[in-house]
Amino acid sequence: MLRTRVILDTNVLISRMLIPRSTAGRAVSRMLHNAQILVSEATLGELAETLNRDKFDPYVSMTDRQELFNQFARVAEWVPVTTAVRLCRDPKDDRFLELAVDGQAHMIVTGDKDLLALSPFRAVRLLTPGEVLKLPQSTFTEQDSRAP
Repeated sequence: MLRTRVILDTNVLISRMLIPRSTAGRAVSRMLHNAQILVSEATLGELAETLNRDKFDPYVSMTDRQELFNQFARVAEWVPVTTAVRLCRDPKDDRFLELAVDGQAHMIVTGDKDLLALSPFRAVRLLTPGEVLKLPQSTFTEQDSRAP
């Protein structure tokens, strides 16, 4: 069976890091257990840059942030991105759409309203963490996982 191919936006991963039992935290855990997570050099670079910000020091140690990054990088499928997309108001968000195209993603999980407004992007659904938690388990086990 094919696994649902999912991209987790940086904002969702940071929310999980800060509040693991939050809606975002539970959605990320569900995706990590049931889906194939996709990353690109650009999306992983954004995560590394964000995790290195001093503003997180009072909440999560640098060692824990580095461990979170390393664990995430190990479980995710690296996708080389060659497609250029210029669609988002914030050009930095285009990296998630480019990954979606080249990684043949089924969904992007995000809290970014600008990205959510583009749903569906081609055949890719853009969902909030709350929407992910409402998906039936069969979404992740169907033979034709292009239609979650």
